Amino acid sequence: MTLLESVHSPDDLKKLSAEQLPGLAAEIRDFLVSEVARTGGHLGPNLGVVELTVALHRVFDSPRDPILFDTGHQAYVHKMLTGRRDFSKLRREGGLSGYPSRAESEHDFIENSHASTALSYADGLAKANEVRGQDDRTVVALIGDGALTGGMAWEALNNIAEGKNRRVVIVVNDNGRSYSPTIGGLADHFATLRMTQGYEQMLDMAKSAINRAPVVGPPLYEALHGLKKGLKDAIQPQIMFEDLGLKYLGPIDGHDTAAMERALRRARDFGGPVIVHVLTQKGKGYAPAENHEEDQFHAPGAFDVATGEQQAKPGVKWTSVFGEEMVRIGAEREDVVAITAAMLHPTGLAPFAEAYPGRVFDVGIAEQHAATSAAGLAMGGLHPVFAVYATFLNRCFDQVLMDVALHRQGVTFALDRAGVTGDDGASHNGMWDLSILQVVPNLGLAVPRDATRLRELLREAVAVDDGPTVVRYPKGEVAPDIPAVGKVGGMDVLRRPDGDETPPDLLLVAVGAMAPTCCEVADRMADQGIGVTVVDPRWVKPLDAALVDEAARHRVVAVVEDNGRVGAVGDAVARALRDAGLDIPVRTFGVEQRFLDHAKRDRILEEMGLNAQGLARSLTETVSRYTEKTLEDEPA
Repeated sequence: MTLLESVHSPDDLKKLSAEQLPGLAAEIRDFLVSEVARTGGHLGPNLGVVELTVALHRVFDSPRDPILFDTGHQAYVHKMLTGRRDFSKLRREGGLSGYPSRAESEHDFIENSHASTALSYADGLAKANEVRGQDDRTVVALIGDGALTGGMAWEALNNIAEGKNRRVVIVVNDNGRSYSPTIGGLADHFATLRMTQGYEQMLDMAKSAINRAPVVGPPLYEALHGLKKGLKDAIQPQIMFEDLGLKYLGPIDGHDTAAMERALRRARDFGGPVIVHVLTQKGKGYAPAENHEEDQFHAPGAFDVATGEQQAKPGVKWTSVFGEEMVRIGAEREDVVAITAAMLHPTGLAPFAEAYPGRVFDVGIAEQHAATSAAGLAMGGLHPVFAVYATFLNRCFDQVLMDVALHRQGVTFALDRAGVTGDDGASHNGMWDLSILQVVPNLGLAVPRDATRLRELLREAVAVDDGPTVVRYPKGEVAPDIPAVGKVGGMDVLRRPDGDETPPDLLLVAVGAMAPTCCEVADRMADQGIGVTVVDPRWVKPLDAALVDEAARHRVVAVVEDNGRVGAVGDAVARALRDAGLDIPVRTFGVEQRFLDHAKRDRILEEMGLNAQGLARSLTETVSRYTEKTLEDEPA
């Protein structure tokens, strides 16, 4: 039996001797590389936290002492040490989630994998412990240095520091990277942090002695403290944390388990909030990851273990189409600039940054700041394009509404990975944007169906300078272009009923990437003698006025979209027809309004009846029902 096979819980881990831990770490790394090579997943971050995670579970008593992960993509080792070693279906239907999951284990407290949130959870849990009198429990939060670029983390730190007797240990995993190298003043700050041995003890002794001196004691102490603080500011930037009231330990070698355990025990026994600053290497122990300049194998697909070569599927990705078109637009317009929230490569902006390095701004994991900074760039005479995953747009909705739209600023939001993304689970599905953006005045929302339309609509979006525009597109490979067979207003017609003898029964509104499915649905229904017109609105906000006239020619209208059904394009179409006084039934087909388990995109859509077979069956029944009702209502 290997060391790893002997560990089924943190209690088993604590029984191992210190001498056995390097061997355990090596086995964990071998396991991670071999398993993630088959399924894909977050390899680099987990290789970097092996010894750190081992130390956490040897010092603290999970789940009694909750261990919170921010953002959660570095929790694979945690899963292994808490009894979950079946990685055969990692991030696949029926298998382990790629993030902590409350359904999987009592050791997983939070599963929201949006960055910079764990410290707020920790603050709340620590306050709950205080109220309930559980003062022997410690809340532990592991947060990457990249996540500390998010403003929410600093709001939480301010509150955590206020609870002097609340037991919170914040482990800052400093590897100099989020996806790519961490950007900003905070990153520079961490690079210079050092620890002074015995500083706090000396300060306490001096304070005690001087304050006992009559009359001059307190004023003298304050003067000396001010002088000392000025010196320490100059040589020790950790004063930033200490000024908040947080004790600081570090930096500690995150790959030295013994050193980590000593530091964590000191932090645990302090009895109040403590920062433990840990230095780690992303991709540690696997040469292809260590030497991968872009992101140290942050989240590779399946790859060859021996070479590290990724087994990427052929085909053009939506993200690549966006990135290439941005470079072309940048060459034509010097006023176009780009913004990323620590995701230069994942959002496809790396080619733009290489071509125009002075026109790209990486703001760190700070989507709220990015949106308002974009408004400022627009006010200054530029046209910013903020490329962001659709799920992360949720984080800056107020800024889109009040800072960009209210001021009618020409900012373009490029929403990558929109709709059902699948493998990363509930927090990463981009199924909310078409709903939340419907309520924003002065905003235009475009949804391309293929690569050609993505290029066209991106250009149309950046041409708008009197309000925000949004272009949203899915994850993965782009399907072949679907040429239009006609135009209705500004909408593309993709299918029409064959011949005059086929009545226009159904108007099918195909939103973005659902267009290929809708065209297949129309072809299936045509075989049943049902006349279907398929239109791609291209811009779904505002809706083209021609949509109302086209709907009036059909018995039934249906909208198919890759977004939650509530408040999205289907509801907007129904509202437009009601406002026009048209009494035409409208069916909306979209994503069920629930948090989706991880599975492949096609499998999720099939489960919800959003594949061609399911839609054709449902729509055939709908059209038949309303056709029969129409015949019954006609006079004899």
